[in-house]
Amino acid sequence: MPVSRLRHIPGIGVDEIGDAADAAANPSLLRLENLDTDVPPPAVARQVTHAAVEDDDANSYLPFQGHRSLREAAAEHVGASTGIHYDPGRQCVSVAGGLNGILNVLLATVEPGREVVICDPIYAGLVNRIRLAGGIPRHVRCVPGERGWVTDPGELAAAIGPQTAAVLLMSPAMPTGAVLSREHFDAIADPVNRHGAWVIWDAAMERLVFGARQPVHPGSHPGLASRTITVGSASKELRMIGWRVGWVAGPEPIMKDVGLVGLTNVVCQVGIAQDAVAAALRHPGANEDVAAATLIWQQRCEHILDQLAGYPCIRPDGGWSLLIDCASIGVSAAQASQRLFARGEIAATPMAGWGPSGERYLRLVFANEPVERLGDLRSRFDAALA
Repeated sequence: MPVSRLRHIPGIGVDEIGDAADAAANPSLLRLENLDTDVPPPAVARQVTHAAVEDDDANSYLPFQGHRSLREAAAEHVGASTGIHYDPGRQCVSVAGGLNGILNVLLATVEPGREVVICDPIYAGLVNRIRLAGGIPRHVRCVPGERGWVTDPGELAAAIGPQTAAVLLMSPAMPTGAVLSREHFDAIADPVNRHGAWVIWDAAMERLVFGARQPVHPGSHPGLASRTITVGSASKELRMIGWRVGWVAGPEPIMKDVGLVGLTNVVCQVGIAQDAVAAALRHPGANEDVAAATLIWQQRCEHILDQLAGYPCIRPDGGWSLLIDCASIGVSAAQASQRLFARGEIAATPMAGWGPSGERYLRLVFANEPVERLGDLRSRFDAALA
């Protein structure tokens, strides 16, 4: 019998499929199950990391809240999206990756038994962290359609009430690729302020939007600026997965508590990684670098959608993954995953635990397989599922 805080926390499934794929050691297996990427990190990040290995100052616990260079770069980065000046010494801390930042913020803002509003379907790791912090997920539907995923702004606003501690938002969302708009922020501004809730903005993928869409940050909304806490990460946009560096920026009063949780939890971040992330964030070509990577992922996404025309794939508006509605073709996502692995040499993750509707969907990640390896995707699917 697990301790009570783990009673409602399942696994995420990605580890099981990934372990099976690693054990198979099959070079023909398409790795569409996890959020690795073959698009390399920025060159400047690799150069600064190599130099840091030889720097004794980087081999240190200190400073506990993060290197000044990283806090300054992260504060500037978030400020460029919100139009707000964040004091790097008092309003920004570094964390050991984005999800560590999410947990720290939840622990600093959510009393046990209070609700956290979050969309459905959504990454199980976010839902599990709400529960680990003692919160109760309050899911709002994200509805699939011919043009992609849609969350109704009115439904999102209506979910915020007296029991709401926070609204945890991500755009593009993982795994749907759903993108939020100014209309959503207009809708939630009144109930957020009326009920004293926080907006926790998971910014891990905020610039990874496809087409002409532009990212919109809730902190730039005048009704949400004082209630928004931003959690960023180097893992997705900068492709610096192994560096395990992220940041949190927000209003000064709550940041004291976020910093205290961080000091009590992971204590400090990877010393040899922080200056590299700062350099990548501040590089003059940073935005162009992210745009170029996004275009690669969008092209892979379009290729998969073309290959699987006729299958119930739901178009994402950004991010690294797309979903297939397995329930609509009379098979469970778990069965589809098993058949694809055994008959189609494809590793893909079923989404049990990824929100109330998650069980009907199979996730395909297009971040780690080039188009050249996806040419026979349709025949693999047909062999497994037709």
